[in-house]
Amino acid sequence: MFAYIIRRLWQMIPTMLGVMLLVFVLFNWVGGDPTFILEGKRLTPEMLANIRVQLGLDKSMPEQFFLFVKQVLTYDFGNSWATQHEVTHTLATRVGPSLMLAGSLLVLELLTALPIAVAVAYFRGSLTDRMVTMICTVAMSVSSLVYIIVGQYQLGFVMDWFPVMGWDDDSMLTNLLVYLPLPLLLGVLVSLAPSVRFYRSFVVEELNHDYVRTARAKGLSEPKVLFKHVLRNALIPVVTNITMSLPFLMLGSMLLERFFGIPGMGNELLNAVDKSDFPVIKAITITIAGAAMVFNLLADVLYKWIDPRVQLK
Repeated sequence: MFAYIIRRLWQMIPTMLGVMLLVFVLFNWVGGDPTFILEGKRLTPEMLANIRVQLGLDKSMPEQFFLFVKQVLTYDFGNSWATQHEVTHTLATRVGPSLMLAGSLLVLELLTALPIAVAVAYFRGSLTDRMVTMICTVAMSVSSLVYIIVGQYQLGFVMDWFPVMGWDDDSMLTNLLVYLPLPLLLGVLVSLAPSVRFYRSFVVEELNHDYVRTARAKGLSEPKVLFKHVLRNALIPVVTNITMSLPFLMLGSMLLERFFGIPGMGNELLNAVDKSDFPVIKAITITIAGAAMVFNLLADVLYKWIDPRVQLK
């Protein structure tokens, strides 16, 4: 296991270099000269020339790429073009709200969707199963924007059960009890239907295997068969779904953050895109890419823990 982890960590190096090269090409060749974006601020030619020197744009492309690699290695992407604040410090203040929102949403979605999926799969083919499947299909066809806008208007504005938007930078408890309940409720409603359909399909597949019939023939109770044998084997796709979602916890839920005024990474990314703030966009892109590789490795390790028969290569 240790040798496998070391080997995978070494493999991340060329992968990250490829990501950095792709990001560099997209932002420097496809994205054009950033000084023309800053020119909209009515800067003088002398000021634009100084900006090009500060950004390293007066250097050759290889030199600019190595400068970008140095920024990634030191995690120092300079200052934001829009706010002139240090990018690293800005992102550090945005991670907390995103993790609070997306982390709580992931836990609530899992605790809600998985039991429903197991129960529906157990009664597969019944009227309950067909009704839940139909409801999930209808719910999945509705845009997440509809959930957010209607929920925010009805529950926040009309009924006044929750604040429409807001965030307290000084009190985590206030955020959890006051500002997060409505975004979490709407986020669970959006993600519940696809998750139930996804988890149900794998539980049903496991219920049709021979080992389930063998366990029942041995006289094991249905709860023991379902939770000890079936659910453990069905956890592999569940782990896949969760670990693929973990890197994006840092981004939070961009739409929820934007509509509810939550100062997270997702909201920061949308603001950076609106203002063509390339240093912020590059920093978030590299961060998510690195997190994705780490959590993919974590997923493989979890596979081995859940099913010792899995061979890691």
